[in-house]
Amino acid sequence: MEKLFAIVQKHFFYGWVIAGLAMISMAFWYGFRTTFSVFFVAMIDHFQWSRAETAGAQSIGMIVYMVMAPLVGHLVDRTGPRRIILPGIILMGLGLLLCTRITTLIHFYLFFGLIAGMGVTCLSISPFTAILSHWFERKRGMANGFASLGIGIGPLLFVPLTQHLINVKGWSFAFLIFSLLVFTIPFPLIALFLRHRPQDVGLTVDGDSLDPSSKKAEFHPPPQENHVTHLIKTSRFWSFLLFPSLTVFSVYIIIVHHVKYLIDLGVDRIWAASLFAAVGALSAGFRFFWGWLSDRIGREMTYTLGGMGFILGILCLILFRSFPSLVVLYLFVFFFGAGWGSTAPMFMSIAGDLYKGKRFGLIYGMLEGMIGMGAAFGSWLAGYIFDQTQSYQWAFFLAILSCMISILLAWHVAPRKYRRQPAMSVD
Repeated sequence: MEKLFAIVQKHFFYGWVIAGLAMISMAFWYGFRTTFSVFFVAMIDHFQWSRAETAGAQSIGMIVYMVMAPLVGHLVDRTGPRRIILPGIILMGLGLLLCTRITTLIHFYLFFGLIAGMGVTCLSISPFTAILSHWFERKRGMANGFASLGIGIGPLLFVPLTQHLINVKGWSFAFLIFSLLVFTIPFPLIALFLRHRPQDVGLTVDGDSLDPSSKKAEFHPPPQENHVTHLIKTSRFWSFLLFPSLTVFSVYIIIVHHVKYLIDLGVDRIWAASLFAAVGALSAGFRFFWGWLSDRIGREMTYTLGGMGFILGILCLILFRSFPSLVVLYLFVFFFGAGWGSTAPMFMSIAGDLYKGKRFGLIYGMLEGMIGMGAAFGSWLAGYIFDQTQSYQWAFFLAILSCMISILLAWHVAPRKYRRQPAMSVD
């Protein structure tokens, strides 16, 4: 294996292999999250559960994520990623396999929300953001953008595939195939090729020369005021935790419920799932673009542009109820896909700019925990609002407001003040 690293390094930096593994893992993570939108419809049709009850499985999964993400991020940096990620893959595959035997709502909550939800956390953005922070410094935005392509690829591949499998063989068969894919793709790749730090294979951050005379970034010793126990007392740190949570709250209102919303308005099921796949595809392309752009114009401005696209996308979704035109749907796909694409690269890069250090896995895990809380609440609240009003309109307007507040908080976090300097090291 070491010979392989030597051969690879002659041609390109092995850190991009790590970013590629992160991309594949995130594709399965977000494929799991977003296929819920089609399982959601299938479960309601089969069992006649209410929308709030059915969305509760996604909310439980996100609560599990909220609890697990800080722990996973912390353990990855303490014990190494493969010892955490590989058991997680097994747990995710097992949970999906058990989903084939669902007969009650409790089964759905337990197998999908709890067991698979615990496992998929180990394939999520939380551990891989910590891992990538060790491999990249100068091109952090680009690397994070490349890795988070998986968040767009997941919906692009898994949503239409799942809908097709449900149409052909039913939801139980779809869960079975998803489980088999988990065991046969990410598990062997992570086992063979994932490495924690460049030093583990004789490399340096960004693939810089090992020559001590070569120019390298200089980092200041971690000052006491940057200890985690101090950070939780600062308004900047809470803004840092809240701004992604508010946007993901909005994201999950849309991605969990928009397929059912469109079907209710007369859109064909396959067409609705295909539109979601197109959103994922667009977001994938934009994730790399936003990451690249943020290295040049700054994180705040990039996040603001993405947020504006996200808001325009939701407005198009609202407008479709009164003007059921394909043009409106295409505009929704474009703007929402573009805006959604800005989220993960900015969350990852802003965190790395501010808090890279020994405790970064824990800090980013805390961030993802807050994101899980926002996703859980958004998934459930939109279903509850519909059950009470028979409309998603107020839920969609709430998503817009939440996104606006998130943009303001990102400016308060102010990564621009640290971007031109080495990231703050957190002890």
